Amino acid sequence: MLRFSQRLSVILIVFLTFINAAHADIQLPTAQMENGIGLFDALKKRSSTPGGAFGIGKITDQELSTILWAASGLNRGEKGWTIPTASGQAPYVKIYVAGEKGVYLYQWQGHYLQQLSDEDIRGDIAFQNFTRRAAYQLIFVSDSQALKNFNDDVKANNFSQIAVGAMSQNIYLAAAALKLNVRYIHSIKPEIIEEELKLGDDKPIGMMLLSK
Repeated sequence: MLRFSQRLSVILIVFLTFINAAHADIQLPTAQMENGIGLFDALKKRSSTPGGAFGIGKITDQELSTILWAASGLNRGEKGWTIPTASGQAPYVKIYVAGEKGVYLYQWQGHYLQQLSDEDIRGDIAFQNFTRRAAYQLIFVSDSQALKNFNDDVKANNFSQIAVGAMSQNIYLAAAALKLNVRYIHSIKPEIIEEELKLGDDKPIGMMLLSK
């Protein structure tokens, strides 16, 4: 009986190890907040990269960290973000990150990526062929649970769209400072995104492409 229990314990440990390895979260390094170009230089350089210019260069974890922090990270205390939000609420637009190694959800509270799957969906969720060449696709998704506070679907949608505008502009400016290729894409496949990400009542709004 003791041997059986020992074997069972070993099996459970191996199983849990496999599960953890299969879905490995990524703790992002601290975002770059110094030694970049000035705001007005970033505004001068801000642009959408043409589709044909997206290369296959790798984005470092440091660069991705800075981009995500710029999009909706904490910049002061525990309730201050890089984007404006209605009534000072926590961000009500989620950022999903699709890349070669799978799909992740950006968790601004701990500044890390929560892995949701190990599937590469970059070639399936947008209409333009060049989108699959981006190192990362940052998918903006409205958080239906957080938006219930507004008690008005039209108002909730408006606030989500405004938030995406602020988030995407911050990404553009950070990408200009980091000399990365970036482009906002609205021609997405919402039904496929909802299925792949298991969104439930949450709704995809658009995405940013990121590459070198």
